[in-house]
Parts: sequence; C-alpha cells; structure tokens
Amino acid sequence: MQGMSVIVKKVSQLVSGIIFMYGIYIITHGHLTPGGGFAGGAVLAGAFILLVLAFGNELIKLKKKEEGSSITESLAVLTFILLATTALLIGTHVFFKNWLPKGVVGDLISAGIIPLYNIVVGIEVGAALFTIFLALAIYREEI
Repeated sequence: MQGMSVIVKKVSQLVSGIIFMYGIYIITHGHLTPGGGFAGGAVLAGAFILLVLAFGNELIKLKKKEEGSSITESLAVLTFILLATTALLIGTHVFFKNWLPKGVVGDLISAGIIPLYNIVVGIEVGAALFTIFLALAIYREEI
C-alpha cells in the first residue's frame, strides 16, 4: 500500500488525533459514564487503523508494527493479571479485591482500582484489534 493523497493524509492525522483523545476519554471515564476499557480500546484501535489506511505501508513495516502491537497486547494482559493478584499479595486474601481508596462518588478518581482495570483493558483491546487489522492487511499483501 502506498497511501492516499496529501489531503487525505493531513485530514486523517487531524481526525485520528481527535479520535484517539475521545478513546482516552471513554476509557478514563468508564466508571462514571457508559463506556470503559473495551469501548475505549475499540475507539483507540480505530484511530490507528485510520492512519494505516491513509498512509499505507510496505509489508516489512507492517510486520514490525504487528509484532509491536502484539507485545503491547501481551504486556497489558500481564498487567491486568498482576493488578488482580496484588490484592492477594497485600494481605486481603481476595482475588480482584478493590484495595485502593474509593474517594468521593462522582469524581474522576472515585472508584478505587476500577479505573486502572479500564486503562489496562483499553490498551489490550486496542492493541488486539489493531493486531487483527494488521494481520489481515499483511495477509492481503501476501496474496
């Protein structure tokens, strides 16, 4: 893929930044509003997919990006497991226990560990969907 015209590239840069920031908003406010890690991660993946579609890439660069997104996905899953088992390690003897202070209801930092779970799930879902897209794009290039 060689990419599209200069106009499409510039517009996609602007729009993908806005889409990315909206995905971050959905992830960080998931405990207060509808949304959360999965929905925000899907939006984040959409921002990166838009850039790949607009700019295109050679097959070698796509393979490198697929490896990077796959590593990011694996690290996010590992972080999720570590957060879940941290409660066991600090002495609460409960898996997935909310061990952070809960705060004031309605504030951004008001749900203990749930926003951290949302962030990790958002990263994992975004990386997974982007990896799937890149795998399909690489498969298409090979044919």
